[in-house]
Amino acid sequence: MSDTEDAKASGKKKKGKGKLLVMVLGLLVLGGAGGGGYFAWSSGMLGGGAHGTEGNGPRLVPKREQKRVSASGEGGGHGEEGGGAGSKPPSGSGGEKYASNYYAMEKEFTSNLQDSVHFIQVGLAISTPYDDSVIENIKTNEIAVRSAILMTLGDTTEEQVFTSDGKKLLERRLAKSINDTLKEKEGFGGVGNVYFTNFVVQ
Repeated sequence: MSDTEDAKASGKKKKGKGKLLVMVLGLLVLGGAGGGGYFAWSSGMLGGGAHGTEGNGPRLVPKREQKRVSASGEGGGHGEEGGGAGSKPPSGSGGEKYASNYYAMEKEFTSNLQDSVHFIQVGLAISTPYDDSVIENIKTNEIAVRSAILMTLGDTTEEQVFTSDGKKLLERRLAKSINDTLKEKEGFGGVGNVYFTNFVVQ
């Protein structure tokens, strides 16, 4: 084979490798863009990202997002405080970063107090900064949640139910017992606060 034939053969090989390299790079770029789009889509759908939890858990609802939903007339599970959807809080005012999603439990709770002849009857509502999946988890596991609440009420003393500080402590204990139950059953709690809608001691 002459030098000219060797040069032609090596030139063809280089052109073939160049085309192959361009095709492979093109596929990688397209695949990367498509994969990135899929990742962004799946993160949004699964509640990932800055305002979500890992995997497919509940998603935090920022107040600005809640106000957009309220203004468009969609949704309705999230409580909104203050003025209308377009109003902004005054500069320097506090407030929470995430929206509060409220749920009032339908039936009241009645329990004896610890080492006492008195009993307590309370109505409860919970709030969560997460989407409706936390409330759905409470509804799904209502029997276990109610049992945990009754156990917590039964471990409460008279001294705790007759003072404001005691009642606030009881609210925190109830929130913890609900979260512990949800973590056991669903792998995630999500309850931020518990509120009394009715409170009677007899």
